[in-house]
Amino acid sequence: MLASAIGVALSASSVAHLAQAAEDTEQKGQRNSISLGATSITGEEQDNTSYQVEKASSQKYTAPLVDTPRSVTVVPQQVLKDTAATSLQDALRTVPGITFGAGEGGNPQGDRPFIRGFDAQGDTYLDGVRDTGGQSREIFDIESIEVSKGPNSSFGGRGSAGGSLNLVSKTPQARDFTNGGFTYGSDQTRRYVLDVNRQFLDDSAAFRLNLMSHEQNVAGRDAINYDRWGVAPSLTFGLGTPTRVNLSYYHMESNDLPDSGIPYGYSSSTATAHVHDKPTDGGDSNNFYGLKSRDFRKTRADISTISVEHDLNDNMTLKNTLRHGSTGQDYVLTQPDDSQRNVNRFGMVWRRANTRVSTTTTTTNQTDLFGSFQALGFKHSYSTGLEFTGEETRVSGYTVTPNSNPTCTVAAGSQGGQCTSLGNPNPDDAWNGSIARNYMGTNTKATSRAAYVFDTIELDPKWLLNVGLRYDTFDTEANTNAVPTSTVQARSKVKDDSQFFNWQAGLVWKPLDNGSIYTSYATSASPAGGLVGEGVDNNAIPTGINTSDLKPEETVNYELGTKWDLFHNRLSLSAAVFRTEKKNTRILVDSNTYQTAGESRVDGLELSASGKITDQWQVFAGYSYLKAELVDPGKNGNRQGVVTAGSNKGNQMPNTPENSFSLWTTYDVTPKLTIGGGAFYVDQVYGDAANTVYVPSYTRYDAMASYKLTKNVDLQLNVQNLTDKTYYDKAYASHFANQAAGRTALLSTSFHF
Repeated sequence: MLASAIGVALSASSVAHLAQAAEDTEQKGQRNSISLGATSITGEEQDNTSYQVEKASSQKYTAPLVDTPRSVTVVPQQVLKDTAATSLQDALRTVPGITFGAGEGGNPQGDRPFIRGFDAQGDTYLDGVRDTGGQSREIFDIESIEVSKGPNSSFGGRGSAGGSLNLVSKTPQARDFTNGGFTYGSDQTRRYVLDVNRQFLDDSAAFRLNLMSHEQNVAGRDAINYDRWGVAPSLTFGLGTPTRVNLSYYHMESNDLPDSGIPYGYSSSTATAHVHDKPTDGGDSNNFYGLKSRDFRKTRADISTISVEHDLNDNMTLKNTLRHGSTGQDYVLTQPDDSQRNVNRFGMVWRRANTRVSTTTTTTNQTDLFGSFQALGFKHSYSTGLEFTGEETRVSGYTVTPNSNPTCTVAAGSQGGQCTSLGNPNPDDAWNGSIARNYMGTNTKATSRAAYVFDTIELDPKWLLNVGLRYDTFDTEANTNAVPTSTVQARSKVKDDSQFFNWQAGLVWKPLDNGSIYTSYATSASPAGGLVGEGVDNNAIPTGINTSDLKPEETVNYELGTKWDLFHNRLSLSAAVFRTEKKNTRILVDSNTYQTAGESRVDGLELSASGKITDQWQVFAGYSYLKAELVDPGKNGNRQGVVTAGSNKGNQMPNTPENSFSLWTTYDVTPKLTIGGGAFYVDQVYGDAANTVYVPSYTRYDAMASYKLTKNVDLQLNVQNLTDKTYYDKAYASHFANQAAGRTALLSTSFHF
């Protein structure tokens, strides 16, 4: 694989020589390869219609992307618009190598991305600040999404074994505009958005307001519906001056009847590694196993941010960001359960009730100093800073009666609505049970402090050295109520304190100004309790199990890659091969003890293309190959504490497709008419480490067409899942998988003044 990468790099170099020779020579001097300098809160004006992004938003990236020695994919605003994406999961469909896992009882409902095979549900950032809390994220206030692949704890701290996501917010701009629109679509889809920006105070200040209302059912699924709204005002003072202040607030609420998923067609007590089972819907993919009269999911998010930025001189900027956020969700939802082997034996499904009431609050202060300078004959583009964060998550739930894990037979009937037919469930079944608030739960607190520094050093015009170092302290404590009442009478407590260094280093060779070949090394660390109560995996602190004071899990990444900007620097191409090794993994050794002794490994290849091939033709594409292996997974343990010898060694890591591919492209047929389409392929994915349950591979096709009615009004038609393919996009470790939406047609009218 290393030889292949070198071949790719040299081939790219040869092609680039030819492409560069054909370009105007005057363009060669226009690109400063590493200069960072002082930047405005509102950023630089770019081609807003291009799929190409030249620079990440975070000042921690001290070089343009073409000179950054790691794999970074940026999903720009135009791709979000052209694909009609409305959620984070929609948007990341265009980035291969990312899958989403399902939530159950412990893992909350919401976004649970896996990047390069590793769970990244705790590694999502908003404008460079960790966005803690289980959520289903909207993108009405998002300008772009930055996907950094590979371990990068030097950037963000704990976690980030496979990579991280950074959502870049829309901010006030130095111009007046009004953008808005409405979308009507199949399955009662109704979406309204408004984006207004106004300058005032002699154009030195600007106010921006984003609004969203969205409701829809789901194509190919009975009963399910989603209803949400959001508002995001922001205010900037000091536009075009050395001192800039930005105030922003984000609020979103949702009220849904969520999808309960499709049960696996197997018996959990008899399945083996040689019996691979996929979801079974009883012959009708529309089947919904939940109860309209019982199930619900309500969420909310409130995020307030104050950012102050001051240019100390032309080459040095000081910035401070203070954020307080609160997110929460409240749900009772059906999980189609197979614990009693009802599915295969009787063709029946137990409507197990999963519940959660959770609130996560986070307060973060980041102080950054960044810019450029000359020292000892070398040019430096640097960024350094301090970070202080306090987080708290309170998790409890409801007591649903009845919820007794019955043996569901045809003769026994619905048993008070608990049981339903696999092939013909009725979401309107009568349910006469009760839902009572249960205050037994866990309160998890965490405090983290960090210092970091990054530098890109220009050794000479063709050689760059990129380095980064971060030191973290992470202290967490989990308290569990032992009595299910509002008056707490007893608690159990576990805690963990960790300190860890992470670093990265990359060497970049630039055979031409428009390209680079690089090699890099990076690390990450995942301490116990890193999810702060918002998830259940080996990364959490389970109460009652001896995991305190374990060393953080450690991940390292070796990468060799090349990047080129071709066709007059309008199209970005990249290729990379890598090995990611997660060591010191927390594994079960007996019914009461975990140790940090396990290992998993991912060998991979990634290719990507983004930007314009011609003035009329754009492309956003990628391919990912991941050979993900459990090298030492430890022993197996069930929920009753029974431990058996491990048999998962050598298995494929869960939620990791070996091959995945995405292609989205558009072509301007005329100045007014644009057509486009996409193809998205994902290999078979296992839901569990034993490789006993899986969801099959799939290929999905999308199409779009847009037409400019006037200079102020556009029409756009999107058809998603063009062939109405039945496929599953989330696999859980047991019981069920989530089915994706069927064919969906969306007609949007947008206006801009």
